[in-house]
Amino acid sequence: MRMRNKPWAKEFIEQHPEIIIPNPENYKGKWNELFGNNHPLHIEVGSGKGQFIVGMAQANPEINYIGIELYDKVIVKALEKALEAGSPPNLRLLKINAEELEKFFKKNEVQRIYLNFSDPWPKKRHAKRRLTHERFLKIYESILVDEGEIHFKTDNRGLFEYSLVSMSQYGMVLQYVSLDLHANEPEDNIRTEYEEKFSAMGQPIYRLEAKFPKK
Repeated sequence: MRMRNKPWAKEFIEQHPEIIIPNPENYKGKWNELFGNNHPLHIEVGSGKGQFIVGMAQANPEINYIGIELYDKVIVKALEKALEAGSPPNLRLLKINAEELEKFFKKNEVQRIYLNFSDPWPKKRHAKRRLTHERFLKIYESILVDEGEIHFKTDNRGLFEYSLVSMSQYGMVLQYVSLDLHANEPEDNIRTEYEEKFSAMGQPIYRLEAKFPKK
């Protein structure tokens, strides 16, 4: 279902620069200064309505989290969730494009990237738009620490199989693969809105953890 436009979203976002950072390029290489500590930095590419990234920040105060989303009408929902949760001090949101991550993060600045229920772009001619395509893997590797990790969840079997092949061909090491995450769900699994929806419909949730090769 397409989310309705929210004409009030832009103004609401501008009222909360403490959560949605207005000039994120100023913090490239200095995110630890913004957070006021040297905790590990994890980012979610495509945070949607924010249930996952807010839940992770609440559950893991020893880790800093940044959620990335491009559209006002979507990121404003994550902003509302963050405010409802009391604005966790270890959480920030960025309204940026995933293709431009290198503008905002330096090499060795990020320890882990989460990709949750990304658009599958099922047509072959759109493969380069998939967030697990080689061109995105190169971007992720450029900002992650050595042997940095990607944690990926989806309900789409085709995208999952594609991602397994894409990451393997890139030289990444698969550390964990599940074809039905909720059949034996880990206690620390934070569900996204889509995850709850598809699970309730009986759709299996696919998940993997992979790390980049050591340089």
